[in-house]
Amino acid sequence: MKLAKIFCLVIILSIFCVCVFLGPALSKGPEPAKSDTARQDIYKELELFGDAITTIEENYVEEAKPKNLIYGALKGMLRSLDTHSDFLTPQQYEDIKVDTGGEFGGIGIEVTVEDGLLTVVSPLKGTPADKAGILPGDKIVKIDNEPAKDLTLDDAVEKLRGIPGSELSLTIMRADEEKLKDFTIKRAVIKIESIDEALILKDNIGYIRIIEFQAKTAHDLERALRKLEKEKLSALILDLRNNPGGLLEASIAVSEKFLPRGATIVSIKGRAAGQQEIFTSQSLNPRLNFPVVVLVNKGSASASEIVAAAIKENKRGALVGTATFGKGSVQTVIPMRDGSALRLTTAKYYTPLGHEIHKNGISPDVLIEQPQDVLLDNQIEKAIEILKGETQRKD
Repeated sequence: MKLAKIFCLVIILSIFCVCVFLGPALSKGPEPAKSDTARQDIYKELELFGDAITTIEENYVEEAKPKNLIYGALKGMLRSLDTHSDFLTPQQYEDIKVDTGGEFGGIGIEVTVEDGLLTVVSPLKGTPADKAGILPGDKIVKIDNEPAKDLTLDDAVEKLRGIPGSELSLTIMRADEEKLKDFTIKRAVIKIESIDEALILKDNIGYIRIIEFQAKTAHDLERALRKLEKEKLSALILDLRNNPGGLLEASIAVSEKFLPRGATIVSIKGRAAGQQEIFTSQSLNPRLNFPVVVLVNKGSASASEIVAAAIKENKRGALVGTATFGKGSVQTVIPMRDGSALRLTTAKYYTPLGHEIHKNGISPDVLIEQPQDVLLDNQIEKAIEILKGETQRKD
């Protein structure tokens, strides 16, 4: 009994110190003033937490490990905030350190939680998930015959990844289809490339498809542009369809390739003083001498939406396709002293004109669907039509 009380007191004091002192330091902003009432509220709630741990320690049918209790409490606390915030165990924290340009065993899909359901943002082109027919917007109901409803993003990723060659079963709920669909997919080594294709289509109209925004994407894009310019590039289709996003820095660097110096690319707004920032193009030699069309769809998310909005709202080019996914929140991973970490939503992305991306997405200038059973790419054909008109006016 005494040990339990002492243990609870230590936990309460530790959590209080983290909340009151460490929190402001992590945000790099000034410590907010707290009223006596606010401090009393914190003490009151922490006392309740201590009472719960004491009750568990004294009455639970088996001896509970203190770390398991605290990890469970932290996980529940972070999950109560939003679907993207989470507590990461030391192993989970190590797992997310896998570089976006690296390799891992999996099926090649980007997932999020939407309306409480595990949702496919996009399958990566050429991966087992893409070849099996998984589509953006698919809801994952089961993973290996186990319900996926209450899984966090990290738990889901952990289940989806595995030894290359091993099989994974998914049960999918798809919009406009009454029956659930079952898939058996063999995991493979997923090597994530940055740029998939760079070629001249016709009439000197270039085409570049960006698969994901990585640290090397701007470099790869520059190399692709130079290649096409040697082939007499006169207009460009930038394909961001089914691109789940990636690094903020990469989206800014890509946008700078096409925007004049000083143009606003994206702004970040959060509650803490250090989470207010406007990013503008710093490029000294942007490419402004040819028209651009950007292709987007439901699978275009996060960094893709930043680039699409920057080009659209700076009137640098037109968007063709369907509305984007609407994933525009910033998660900061904050390491803890025992090797675990907090993944916390700290801000949201806003377009150059101040529109919130999260849950809203970016609407195309020209709305055109791409039916699954049509061999001709309607969206590319529309982009070519627009660019031909632009180049003819220029001539």
